Amino acid sequence: MMQKVHTLIIGSGAAGLCAAVRLRAEGVDDILIATEGLDKSTSINTGSDKQTYYKLSLYGNQTDSPREMAQTLFDSGSMHGDIALIEAALSSRTFLHLVNLGVKFPTDAFGQFVGYKTDHDPRQRATSVGPYTSREMCRVLIKRVQELQIPVCEHYYCVKLLKWNDRACGAVFLDENNKRVPVLAENVVFATGGPGGLYEKSVYPLCHNGGIGLALAIGAEAQNLPESQFGMASTRFRWNVSGTYMQVVPKFVSTDSNGNNPQEFLCQYFDSPGELHSKIFLKGYQWPFDVKKVIGGSSILDILVHIETVEHHRRVFLDYRENPCDFRLDQLSTEAYHYLKNSAALLNTPIERLEKMNPVAVELYARNGIDLRNEMLEIAVCAQHNNGGLAGTIWWESTNIKHLFPIGEVNGSHGIARPGGSALNSGQVGAFRAAELIAKRYSDRTLDTDAAALSVQNLMSSLPQTKESVTNSIRHRMSQFGALIRRPDDLKTAVQNAWQEFRNDGGSFCLAHAVYLDAICYAITSGVGSRGSGLVVGGKPVHEKLDANQWSLQPEKECYREKVLLSRYNPETNEIVHKWETRRPIPETNLWFETAWQDFLNGEIYRNL
Repeated sequence: MMQKVHTLIIGSGAAGLCAAVRLRAEGVDDILIATEGLDKSTSINTGSDKQTYYKLSLYGNQTDSPREMAQTLFDSGSMHGDIALIEAALSSRTFLHLVNLGVKFPTDAFGQFVGYKTDHDPRQRATSVGPYTSREMCRVLIKRVQELQIPVCEHYYCVKLLKWNDRACGAVFLDENNKRVPVLAENVVFATGGPGGLYEKSVYPLCHNGGIGLALAIGAEAQNLPESQFGMASTRFRWNVSGTYMQVVPKFVSTDSNGNNPQEFLCQYFDSPGELHSKIFLKGYQWPFDVKKVIGGSSILDILVHIETVEHHRRVFLDYRENPCDFRLDQLSTEAYHYLKNSAALLNTPIERLEKMNPVAVELYARNGIDLRNEMLEIAVCAQHNNGGLAGTIWWESTNIKHLFPIGEVNGSHGIARPGGSALNSGQVGAFRAAELIAKRYSDRTLDTDAAALSVQNLMSSLPQTKESVTNSIRHRMSQFGALIRRPDDLKTAVQNAWQEFRNDGGSFCLAHAVYLDAICYAITSGVGSRGSGLVVGGKPVHEKLDANQWSLQPEKECYREKVLLSRYNPETNEIVHKWETRRPIPETNLWFETAWQDFLNGEIYRNL
């Protein structure tokens, strides 16, 4: 059953699908997409209140340039400058590629693509087609894949990445009948998404687990693994409660495990109702948990929800049917009041305000069996995105395994924080870059397929015969110790237990969680402190009404913003090595056109990588 193909794409989210389309456009015809299902990716199953796509500004008289956008991305810290410049430079091209395929991003009457500011964004670079932007991207890309008749093998579950002489050479899958199917390939585009299945509290769709452990298991280098995003999300139907879900100021209610003994638990922590309700409103703007917004900011709400659910073992709900305790519109902050006023939403209840400002938000939950008009919405602070992942070059090729191209969320191109929607842009840019390099540098057949096939045959008997599951202990350990609250002493014990479980289990998911926790522990031991969505306990009290011994914030050591954390697992020795690397600056690119043209024509841009 051995299959052979020039370029194998594993995964069918927006990044993997785009890579297939671009490979064909670049002249690579022998392509295979292997996926658990075209309907299984995070891209096609997730969204948010107004899911954002981040790109260079294309509207009005705003001044913008790739260099300026790169600076915004670079300013997040711990991001390489050349990667930032590439993501900025290609953002218009990849965005217009989606437009030309049929994604209906809004324009004005003059054809300008209108935009708005998103988090960490000094310009109006963000755009959206509503809550399902990434789904619409997938739909047009799937249509194009079908038009191009690119082969797609669904119900293919990857159990092993293949490596031959220090290069990627394919993968082994289980098909729908649990038969092992090895696929040899000249190149492997690895587009398996983020590590959503590793967390007990997760907003990733249930059908998505992620596959980074498969790459870690063959020694692929990773970077910035500790840098993730967490935020409040509904749990019965997994969806971020950002944007208008918070701007309408719902009531926060906690109950016991059986749904009894309801309490408005937030009131006790604030001096006035107006202060509390204004912070709830701000969560719409400032949705991800951010350590910079804990002391005196809206992210204290994430801490309080975490305490209620994890420490007190209670359940937390948003109630849109009634206003929170002592709610008065005229006691809101000026910003909140005028936002609601300008939206014609100075109405009596949260559900009325939500139906006025964003009726689609109400309909979304109704379609998934939750009637916000008549029931409460259960939430928790959940894993939402991994800014880190596998380390890639400026062409999105693995830094230490040739012919392996991690793209999409599994590629750790981001820094500590990022503008909202930049992940969708990054996935498309990575697909363009990988396809271009494969076509220009790796189009020839250089793999010794006979020798590689023999090696694979020797492996086959030791490979799994059934799909690997993620154990509850892995998920609990990640949410307890590797999420937004990080306690150094507890984390050290968690790391020891994680590696012990891996020694007993040996699976790729178990390896991934051990590597992630080890990297988080290494960063904390290095003295990085609290940054991004990771609060390291110890230092300044986070709130006057919380126990300072338990709830304090270790300040960030900002010199580490100039570094990137590299992590590599050695499968031969079962050892993990971490090291800090100084990040690369944004390149100076004031080139003379004639020289640059010659370098492009001669293929110099693909050499000396």
